[in-house]
Amino acid sequence: MKQDAGRLKIGVVLSLLLAIAVADSSAAKNPQPAYPSMAPLSQYLMADRDAEIALARSAAPKAISAEATILVLGPHGYVTAVEGKNGFVCMVDRSWSAQFDFPEFWNPKLRGPTCFNPQAARSILPITYKRTELALAGQSRSQIMEGIKAALASKQLPPLEPGAMCYMMSKQGYLNDGVGHWMPHLMFYVPLEADWGADLSGSPIMLNPQFQVPEKIRVFMVSAGKWSDGTPAPAM
Repeated sequence: MKQDAGRLKIGVVLSLLLAIAVADSSAAKNPQPAYPSMAPLSQYLMADRDAEIALARSAAPKAISAEATILVLGPHGYVTAVEGKNGFVCMVDRSWSAQFDFPEFWNPKLRGPTCFNPQAARSILPITYKRTELALAGQSRSQIMEGIKAALASKQLPPLEPGAMCYMMSKQGYLNDGVGHWMPHLMFYVPLEADWGADLSGSPIMLNPQFQVPEKIRVFMVSAGKWSDGTPAPAM
């Protein structure tokens, strides 16, 4: 009887070990997304309003950001913290401004200081406002996409203006878990059919898929070489 009991215990232990091994193997083959859904809203907000204003200003050189309108994110969306004079608008993007298939679409750590020129403030910023409105309303990633499609179809969102661009030259940004603040760059918003030779060998232009679906806007990026404070950036 003791031998049978001992064998039974060994069998149970081996079964448990096998189950754990299978589970570990399955998890390795099918890793769960790190950010499957929206985190608590508090994780996306910055408690220090002045710190968010400073971070937003760091998106562009002082000659631009000092006279720009500054937005900060509140519980109900972006609000104006500082009224500007030059038509530029600086703010800190959150993760839901990324392309919809981005694995870190709900990463609460993401902070993307951005300074839009007047054309982008009128035609790109409304997309950010709408995405933010839907995200803060508790919509899922797919629901936000459908909401943007509906807003485009009903012409709630304005058409892209020629010359729309933004500065992303902050040393303090956090664009994703893999690259941190990445590198200072400029972004240009153009029609989907535009071809700038992005990502070709030797080309300094990179393609950002941020607004290709469903907004049908192509975003090209060009390295700025320096951070907004004038210090040199590392070579690519």
